[in-house]
Amino acid sequence: MEEGSQNSEQLFEDDGNELEMEGNDIDIDSNGLDIEGNCLDIESNGLQDDCDGMLEIDDNHESNGDDVTAFSIENGISQGKNYPPPVVGMEFESYDDAYNYYNCYAKELGFAIRVKSSWTKRNSKEKRGAVLCCNCEGFKTIKEANSRRKETRTGCLAMIRLRLVESNRWRVDEVKLEHNHLFDHERAQNCKSHKKMDAVAKRKVEPTVDVEVRTIKLYRTSTADPVGYGNLNSLEGEISETVDRSKRLKLNKGDSQIIYDFFSRIQLTSPNFVYLIDLNDEGCLRNVFWIDSRSRAAYGYFGDVVAVDTTCLSSKYEIPLVAFVGVNHHGQSILLGCGLLADDTFESYVWLFRAWLTCMSGRSPQTIITDHCRAMQSAISEVFPRAHHRLHLSHVMQSLFENLGELQESDVFQMILNRTVYETMKVDEFEMGWDDMIRRFGLADHAWLCTLYEERERWAPVYQKDTFFAGMCTFENGEFRSSFFDGFVHKQTSLKEFFGKYELLVQEERKTEAINDLESRDSSPLLKTRCFYELQLSKLYTNEIFRRFQDEVVMMPCFSITQVHANGPVITYMIKEHEAEGDRSNIKNFEVMHDKAGTEIRCICSCFNFNGYLCRHCLCVLHYNGVEEIPFQYILSRWRKDFKRLYIPELGSNNIDISNPVQWFDHLHRRAMQVVEEGMISQDHYTAAWQAFKESLNKVRLVADKHV
Repeated sequence: MEEGSQNSEQLFEDDGNELEMEGNDIDIDSNGLDIEGNCLDIESNGLQDDCDGMLEIDDNHESNGDDVTAFSIENGISQGKNYPPPVVGMEFESYDDAYNYYNCYAKELGFAIRVKSSWTKRNSKEKRGAVLCCNCEGFKTIKEANSRRKETRTGCLAMIRLRLVESNRWRVDEVKLEHNHLFDHERAQNCKSHKKMDAVAKRKVEPTVDVEVRTIKLYRTSTADPVGYGNLNSLEGEISETVDRSKRLKLNKGDSQIIYDFFSRIQLTSPNFVYLIDLNDEGCLRNVFWIDSRSRAAYGYFGDVVAVDTTCLSSKYEIPLVAFVGVNHHGQSILLGCGLLADDTFESYVWLFRAWLTCMSGRSPQTIITDHCRAMQSAISEVFPRAHHRLHLSHVMQSLFENLGELQESDVFQMILNRTVYETMKVDEFEMGWDDMIRRFGLADHAWLCTLYEERERWAPVYQKDTFFAGMCTFENGEFRSSFFDGFVHKQTSLKEFFGKYELLVQEERKTEAINDLESRDSSPLLKTRCFYELQLSKLYTNEIFRRFQDEVVMMPCFSITQVHANGPVITYMIKEHEAEGDRSNIKNFEVMHDKAGTEIRCICSCFNFNGYLCRHCLCVLHYNGVEEIPFQYILSRWRKDFKRLYIPELGSNNIDISNPVQWFDHLHRRAMQVVEEGMISQDHYTAAWQAFKESLNKVRLVADKHV
């Protein structure tokens, strides 16, 4: 087993020394993950010619006693996709799910796998960790080398390391993707690991950190007492007064045509553009959702943390806009889909979330950040049951002051509240500080404040230490970085103005990302210290993320480091830090736990989970222990400047519908973009790519000539 693998037990767990190793090179028989449920397959019937082609209504579904309308997505979204390569942080519901995923990924790529090693708790059969490796790992022993069997091992290092974490999920905490041999699909098909896949295991399996369901019903509960059916021309106000106006999208005269014209134009220029509409029982437009192909592809890289921006909806803007926002490798906000909602009810949010999740192939984010809204909270529990739902701290603090009347003018109250929320390091400190604040200002009977306190685990930083935020929220001051349309959409912005700005804003965002990519690739950041950690990440991270990390390196010099506790290889240190330079009277203590054997480290400030890079306190402890490089698990691929990204949705070649022109385009475009990416490496690569394009075009034209 590889060094450190036996210490893959959850960091700082008391029974970390009670692991037993199992045999090496074991082939296991694992059943696939059978994703079941009352689901509706996504149709891929291409584009329809008439305007009603935006919507397909399927009445042949199970209603479970309710009158439910199901909508299926058009425009060539594939039902299948290639297995994404494993990355650190993937999580699975069970060990079998993890094994099946890696086995399917290997089969699709053209290699076989085996269990290199695994370990369990002492005196227990409960598996706690395992290393799955390429079948070509290692070399024959002397005894095996004398046999007549053909040598197949090449010392390949490709592998993944799995461990069982506190949430009772299996997490990938080490990945090596590079193989030192060619892939042989025919030989791989006959290997033990692939032969043992039964019919269930052959279904595509994805990590449960991303998967909720394979296909999602986009549904709404029908409105009560229908008064008859209208048509799409009834969107603007020519509807009878007997129709409940609260159950339809609030549009001004001409807005429905603006929406239709926008979708039609974008769809012609971008065949992978998808939009969905929800009609009420009178045939009036109720909810709308749209997303382009680049946003769908970007989600594959940056879908770990997603914010749902409902500012326009909750603040009663002219346009009831809801935006899904992520953060890219430059820490820049990116758009991951938009919607227009008739209201902020549970039904509308469920429809929107299911629409978005379906377009993302059922892959749920790890963390979802929203405003404080009961209906939205219930909808998230319904659609994203496995995701960590958190509230915008800045919005919570703002609403807190707004609901406290005269106290919002009190400097003393603001100081105590900010200290309690932002500066407490432990849960008991927060709760004691909150109780003292309530008693001091006589707020014990404040119903709204009591309700907010009951939900403290969704917004108070001290409860968020195990939640990954990718820098989207900064808990030092509650700043929130995920607003995408801030400064472009105001309360009086009309739908026409919005769609006029929308394309320009999206193009500007992508232009900025491209410029940042070039600058990060072609420039070397200026180093401010002689610390090797700074040099290490300056070669790996994009400029913006490196600058944020550099701030931590610059502040590394601490007052003192003291060892306070040891439990085997796990040692706890206390870091004393001055809050202000030169101020020796105001010192803060930070507790850091370091597992020397497993090269794992954790600080009570939880900078890594909040921001995606190690804090100065952890760096001090690593330096104190003579660790010369930041451990691999704390270098995230989502921040790397050399990580190749193709913003084209994956579409497996085995899943192409040969009668669907949209899928032809999807597949050919994705493959062409791979050539483009490789062709940008150097002038020689460009020349080879250009020559390949010319030869391909000539061959295609010869085929066309034969049919003339």
